[in-house]
Amino acid sequence: MPPRGWKKKLIGDATDPDGLVAWSRRHVEHLRVRGYSARGLRGRESALGLFTEWCFYRSITRPTEISKPILERYQKHLFYYRQKSGKPLSFSAQRARLEALKVFFRWLARENVILANPASELEMPRIPRALPKAIFSEAEVERVLATADTTDALGLRDRTMMEVLYSTGLRRFELLGLQFFDVDHERGTVVVRQGKGRRDRVVPIGERALTWVRRYLDDVRPQFVVAPDDGVLFLSESGGRIDDAQLTHWLRKYIIESGVPKKGAVHIFRHTMATLMLEGGADVRVIQQILGHVELSTTEIYTRVSIKLAKSVHDQTHPGAKLRRRKKAEPVEAGTNVEPSESDLLDVLDAEATEEEGDA
Repeated sequence: MPPRGWKKKLIGDATDPDGLVAWSRRHVEHLRVRGYSARGLRGRESALGLFTEWCFYRSITRPTEISKPILERYQKHLFYYRQKSGKPLSFSAQRARLEALKVFFRWLARENVILANPASELEMPRIPRALPKAIFSEAEVERVLATADTTDALGLRDRTMMEVLYSTGLRRFELLGLQFFDVDHERGTVVVRQGKGRRDRVVPIGERALTWVRRYLDDVRPQFVVAPDDGVLFLSESGGRIDDAQLTHWLRKYIIESGVPKKGAVHIFRHTMATLMLEGGADVRVIQQILGHVELSTTEIYTRVSIKLAKSVHDQTHPGAKLRRRKKAEPVEAGTNVEPSESDLLDVLDAEATEEEGDA
């Protein structure tokens, strides 16, 4: 059975067993069998669908008809393409679409569908070095958090989501995928299941965020939940799952209403959490574990540290970890030999923000 969304995304002759549509479907099925996440498969579906459509309108219908010059023409098309907003695709978005094609044609060559891989020597766009993304100061994040009307059920839910984001540094899809039993109130931790790269991890969460989660679970979630309850922590007013775009829209609206002169939505809480913990004296490697960064670069592999240490560092360095703020802590040593720098960590966060914008 074709994956969800193929009918809308693939344009071409679906009856041709040797056509781009058929081979694109087989490729995605191959990735599914290899264990790619649903989120990753959606990205591949989208990239292959756009390429197949572009080829179809140029009377290119089979993989055997595609050459390196054709791929270079498509690369130029991506560069000049304008979205509905009138903005061009970011270089990160262009690169992601081309990477999907490189994997696709490499697989076709291995399957002997094509004699040679036309994408093997395709030069990928360089990602420009961007200025650091905006982050909140401690006072600014408090202003944004206070914007939600907690006398209202939706406002209390939104305040809770922002508190959890600020405390844990979760990614957008990680927050929306939380189950209510993933939050361990006794230990002060959150289990992130199938995070980026389909890796599970345990991250600390502060007392203040837990207080808001309890209020939400007691006062709001029972109002929203619709049987059968699948356990998702944060629900829409109709009882369904919250969409990525909805969350981005809501949080951007709160930031604007707060009067804080900075742009952002979900990722700015993640970036702020990491930066304020660094300023509080946290070891880079501990923050690295909390954020779920497997590596800070292609050569610096991150060393795992215990959740006990991560929880201790989080309590001492995160401004919102405790209901009553402690004095600024001395830097906490993680006791390993790997020495990633603060700038490395912030560079990764900047890259994540660019990727998130590309996804949007």
